[in-house]
Amino acid sequence: MNNIPTLNENQEEQRDALVDRLLGATAGVFDIFTIHIGNELGLYRALAGGEWLTSLELAERTGTHERYIREWLEQQTVTGILVVEDAEARATERRFRLPLAHAEVLVEQDSLNYLAPLAQLAVGAVRPLPALLQAYRHGGGVPYSEYGRVFREGQAAINRAAFLQELGQVWLPAIPDIHARLSNGDQAKVADIGCGAGWSSIGVAQAYPSAQVDGFDLDEPSIELARANAAEAGLNGRLNFHARDAADVAGDTQYDLVLALECIHDMSDPVQVLRTIRRLAGEDGSVIVADERVGDTFTANGNDVEWMMYGWSVLHCLPVGMAEQPSVGTGTVMRTKTFKNYAAEAGFSKVEVLPIDNYFFRFYRLYV
Repeated sequence: MNNIPTLNENQEEQRDALVDRLLGATAGVFDIFTIHIGNELGLYRALAGGEWLTSLELAERTGTHERYIREWLEQQTVTGILVVEDAEARATERRFRLPLAHAEVLVEQDSLNYLAPLAQLAVGAVRPLPALLQAYRHGGGVPYSEYGRVFREGQAAINRAAFLQELGQVWLPAIPDIHARLSNGDQAKVADIGCGAGWSSIGVAQAYPSAQVDGFDLDEPSIELARANAAEAGLNGRLNFHARDAADVAGDTQYDLVLALECIHDMSDPVQVLRTIRRLAGEDGSVIVADERVGDTFTANGNDVEWMMYGWSVLHCLPVGMAEQPSVGTGTVMRTKTFKNYAAEAGFSKVEVLPIDNYFFRFYRLYV
C-alpha cells in the first residue's frame, strides 16, 4: 500500500475541492444520460404540454414500461428537472410536470436555447470508447461512422436553430457585399462544405430564395438526413446534396460563395480541402469559414469555451481527424494562427476575422 503523505491546510482545501468537483461532475453525467433517455423515448415531449402526469399515464402515452418510468420521474424530480405535485401520494399516483422554462431547453428545437442535443452528443462521444483507447495507445484514429446515429443526430440538432435563424438573418447579412450578391435576384451558387444534415444549406436557401445550394459531406447517413430535411422544407429544387470528400470536389462549377461551417478542424488534411474551396470560389467568389471561438494562445485556464472544446477534441474531433493518415491532427481547438497558416499554405493571400459576435463561433473571410 502506498504511503499517502500528510497534507498541509492548503493541500487539504485543494483535495476537498477536487472531491466536490468529481461529485458534481458525476451528477452532471447522470443528468446527461437520463436527459438522453427522456429525449430518446419522447418522455419530455409527452410532458411538454404542462399536464400533471403519473408514471402510469406517461408510460401509456410513450409505450414504455411503468416501473422504469416511475424511477426516471422520481430521479428527474430529485435532480431538479421535473416537479411533483404531491410527493406524499402513493408511488403510482404521484403526478409530475415539466416546467415551461425547462421545456424550452429540452423540447423546443426551434429555440436557440434548445440543448437536449448536448446529451446526444455526449452519449454518442463515448460509444467507441474501446477504439478510442486503442488510438490513444497506438496512434491512428476513430472514423466518424463509429460514433453512430445518436452522435450524428445530436450534431445536426445542436446547430439547427442557429443555422435556420441566424446564418441567413444575422451572420451573412453582416457581410454587405456577400449579402447583396445573394439577394440581388440572380441565381447565386453556394457550396456548403461539410454540410452534415443540411441545416446550414437549408438556412441559406430559405434566407435567399434565388440561391442554388450544393451541400457536400463525406458521411453518407448525414447526406441522407440532409435530403430528407430539404424535402420536408420543400426546398429540393434548389438544394443538392453530395456524399463526397470535400477535398475531391471537382472544380468545374464556380460558386459565388463557399461556406465551411465548424468542419475544418475535423479534417485530416485541411490544407487540401482549403485548396479545393479556393478552386470552387475562383477569382470572383467569396469564402467564409466558421470554426470554434477558442483563445489565440494556450493558457492554463483557457477561455470561456475551451473547457467544452477540449472535451470534444479529446473524445471526438481529434480521433476523427486522425482516422485517415497522414493527418495534421488539428483537434477542436484550432487557434486563429493555425487556421491562417493552413489558409496561406492553400494559396489564400489574406484571412480576415469578421466582427460577428457569437459565443461559440469565430468567422473568417478568406481572400484569393
